[in-house]
Amino acid sequence: MKRTLLAGAAVALPLAFAMPALAENPAHVQQLLETNLCQSCDLSGADLTQAHLIGADLRDANLAGATLVEANLEGADLSRADLTGANLTQAFLTNALLTDATLDWANLTDATIYFADVTGASLLNAELTGAEIVGTPISVGGD
Repeated sequence: MKRTLLAGAAVALPLAFAMPALAENPAHVQQLLETNLCQSCDLSGADLTQAHLIGADLRDANLAGATLVEANLEGADLSRADLTGANLTQAFLTNALLTDATLDWANLTDATIYFADVTGASLLNAELTGAEIVGTPISVGGD
């Protein structure tokens, strides 16, 4: 009996760590989509594909691992937001506030980033292939 329990735990434990954790708070997702106001919300792992979040208040929000593919974040306030590992492929970030935001390992492939405020933002290992960056002090490649 003990061996069976141990064997089951030995198989289940690694699987639990291998599966992605989607920890978003469904009430926070609903609040964001209905009001565009979600300061300090837990949206980690949320699927916000093609969401219209123009001018959204996402200050201090946890968007780690969120899917924001083709999301419109024009003028959104993402100050101090955690976007670690978020998928922002083809996202629209014109005039977005990303002050002190964390975008480490974020995927910004083909994103449109015009005149965004990235003061103090971290973009360690962010993917910027094909991103259109205008009036925003983000360096892509070079020496």
